[in-house]
Amino acid sequence: MTPIESKTKKRSYATAITLAVLVLVVLLTCVPYLVSIALAEGPAQSTTSDASPIFGVTIPPGYKQWELIAPAEEAAPLDELRAVVGNQTALDAYQAGKLPFPDGTILVKRAWKRKQSGEFASATIPGAATTVQVMVKDSKKYATTGGWGFGRFINGKPVDEAQHRTCFACHDARAKVHDYIFTRLAP
Repeated sequence: MTPIESKTKKRSYATAITLAVLVLVVLLTCVPYLVSIALAEGPAQSTTSDASPIFGVTIPPGYKQWELIAPAEEAAPLDELRAVVGNQTALDAYQAGKLPFPDGTILVKRAWKRKQSGEFASATIPGAATTVQVMVKDSKKYATTGGWGFGRFINGKPVDEAQHRTCFACHDARAKVHDYIFTRLAP
């Protein structure tokens, strides 16, 4: 290799290294900024449309695996079978007999149309799912509604604001002495 070819090759390496460092600096500078924009915009858009009006409550992930608090049956006109499940904070409070419930308590009521069993004449079984109702305890955020935020969902989407305005009034009128909760822990 001639001295001129050697110098040219060294310059090519130096140029490549300089460009690589420049690209790396640009990436390290811009990527965190772009990621922060994506994180700030992405989840807010998807969760906002799935949150209940007024309260901003969403259906908690994994709630179908939560432990049963109690089953219930709703007579006509609803004719529903219901199951209330709770997160670990709710279970601990129920088991300790703790009232008021601590912040972080989440209760989810699942409801299905009541249906006659085809295999066993005296049995009633769940039919089509009707609603998922959620209560979240946060005494600061929901101070004006007894510390509870409410969400009522049909097919995974929140019902309208008018229906959500009735939640606290019903709980306040009928269950205030039990920290606004109707459900008792099943024995």
